[in-house]
Order: sequence, then structure tokens, then C-alpha cells
Amino acid sequence: MKTIDQTKEAMNFAFDHFKEDLKGLRTGHANPAMLEKISVEVYGTKMSLRELATISSPEARQLLISPYDPQTLSPIQKGIEQANLGFSLIIDGHAIRVKVPPMDESVRKEMIKILHDKSEKAKVSIRTIRREGNETARQQKVDGEIGEDELKVRERKIQELTDAFCKDIDEHASHKEKEISTI
Repeated sequence: MKTIDQTKEAMNFAFDHFKEDLKGLRTGHANPAMLEKISVEVYGTKMSLRELATISSPEARQLLISPYDPQTLSPIQKGIEQANLGFSLIIDGHAIRVKVPPMDESVRKEMIKILHDKSEKAKVSIRTIRREGNETARQQKVDGEIGEDELKVRERKIQELTDAFCKDIDEHASHKEKEISTI
């Protein structure tokens, strides 16, 4: 059953990656994950914003960035501006307040389109893992490690895993679509 466990682990990893990817997708309210992946040129190298500051959401349409080192305030501001996300920035002492404007209908539609694209890519990844798991099981049969009956059992279990993960992706995407659509 090593094949089943490896396949499930790989599908779990793909699903976790999908969920993490969706955190950065813009919804109707401010979310710290929207800024975490922004690269900032500081100390002669590129670093992600989350390595340089804490990002919180004190209000529904506002993010607060508190740099660990106050000298990185200006590079952080520049990095956010270069990301061209359409947010307005306010320097507030040793922190940056980011005002997230409300989304209009065209932005919502674009976010939903991106969501559907990401969910389809995640399902393709799950199906690729299914194919690899089935190929491994078939190779085990060829090598004489398992019989025909065991091959069928493994293929059925791998298909059940595939169906369950694709359903989870659809449910997660549906929940995220409701978040995006909520005004």
C-alpha cells in the first residue's frame, strides 16, 4: 500500500499548495496574504515582505505593515508601489498603512476568472499524480510485486483519492468565489 500512501501524500501537498495560493487572491476585504509575496530590494538583496515586517489587518479595508527594522520602511514602500496593486499607502510613524479600495464588478470577475484558472490547474496536478500512482502500481505488477487483483484495488483507491481531492478543490474554490462576490 506504499503506492497509495505516496499518492495521497503528493495529492495532499498539491491541495495545500492550492489553498496557500488562494490566500493571496484578492477578496472583498483586506488580507495580509495579498502582500506577503511582494519582493523588496533591501540590504543589497531581494527579500519577501513577510521576512521584513509583520502584516496585519486592523480594519476590513486596511493593512498595517510594521517593519522589524525601521530603516526598511522606504524600500518596503517602494516594493509595494512597484507591485502595482492599486493600493494607496500612508506612512504612519514606523509603519505603513495600506488602504485597499473596494473592488468593482470588473475586478471581481477578473478575480473569479483567476480563481477558476487556479482551481483547474490544481485539479490537473491531482490528475497527474493519479497517473503517476497508477503507473507505479502497473510497474509493480510487471515486476511481480503485486498481482492483478491488487493492481485493480490500488487503481480503484487512487481514483477514489482523486475524486475526493477534486471535490475538495471545487468546494474550496466555491467558498472563495463567495468571498470574492460578497460586497
